[in-house]
Amino acid sequence: MEKIDLEYVWKDRKRTLFGLPLSFTVYRLTEDRFFTQSGILNLKEEEVRLYRIMDITLKRSFGQRIFNLGTIHCCSSDKTSPEFDIKSIKNPMQVKEMLSRMIEQEREKKNISGREYIGASDGEEED
Repeated sequence: MEKIDLEYVWKDRKRTLFGLPLSFTVYRLTEDRFFTQSGILNLKEEEVRLYRIMDITLKRSFGQRIFNLGTIHCCSSDKTSPEFDIKSIKNPMQVKEMLSRMIEQEREKKNISGREYIGASDGEEED
């Protein structure tokens, strides 16, 4: 089987006790896709195209804040992964901003507008 080398923009593991990367869940980000790989013997890899991600939210518990960790919750239009979490990662605010910027770039490349524009008339103003 041929191995394909992808250029990762960001890579991290899910953090556990005291913010240590003692987990078998790995997150990877390329210019246009996000991957989650989990498992030891049986590996599972999920992939979501960035332009499909509609909304991202950063959640940080008190314990996560102590160790500079956080969880990014993503809502997407992907059928197999409509919602997913990037759990307990280091520097979550920077990762969220980078992800947000990359999502917008991919959506602009593909001429995709967000759902928030659907249903609004041209002459309407927001309060």
